[in-house]
Amino acid sequence: MENSARRTAEYLMQIKAIKLQPSNPFTWASGWKSPIYCDNRKTLSFPEVRSYIRDSFADMVRYHYPAAELIAGVATGAIAHGVLTADKLGLPFVYGRSEAKEHGLGNQIEGSFNPRQKVVVIEDLISTGGSSLGAVRALREAGCEVLGMIAIFTYEFKKASDGFAAINCELHTLSNYSSLLEAAVSSGYIGKTDVETLRQWRMDPSVWGIKYRGE
Repeated sequence: MENSARRTAEYLMQIKAIKLQPSNPFTWASGWKSPIYCDNRKTLSFPEVRSYIRDSFADMVRYHYPAAELIAGVATGAIAHGVLTADKLGLPFVYGRSEAKEHGLGNQIEGSFNPRQKVVVIEDLISTGGSSLGAVRALREAGCEVLGMIAIFTYEFKKASDGFAAINCELHTLSNYSSLLEAAVSSGYIGKTDVETLRQWRMDPSVWGIKYRGE
């Protein structure tokens, strides 16, 4: 699994799905200053990477959740990866939102499913975990048995890990922030002096941003 995490991180850097800028941080929608930006939607544009993620997801479902009867993607970023995984496994697919629609039928889960079906949830990115956990709750409220979630990448925030633990939902990822830093240093993407800055950000992003601005 360690080699797989490293390979996934290398792929994400190669296609610029992940960018690291410790000295020139990005600004997230939340207002946080961040030395990293991750857009896993780009993986869909690269057949080799897209197929690797699909096959890796399918292998993880077979290994961790052989009883899976249904694959669910989290809207919107993980819908395509969820479909690809479900097709590879020959399983039905639905997708879930963190909140119900405010129009039409007001669905929070789209697609056909049966209560008590055993479902594995597919996600593209785990940040604080809010939208991911919302989709898990929606599936459970609809009567499904959520076996666990599998995602492409996680920032490894404590808030996210605490959130998954609080609702008793397993989380497995193809790669993570720690593996990314190792791969980035080895490839020369960043220098060793940048690693501490990047580690400090992960420990407390909101405080890191204040320090960066000098407030």
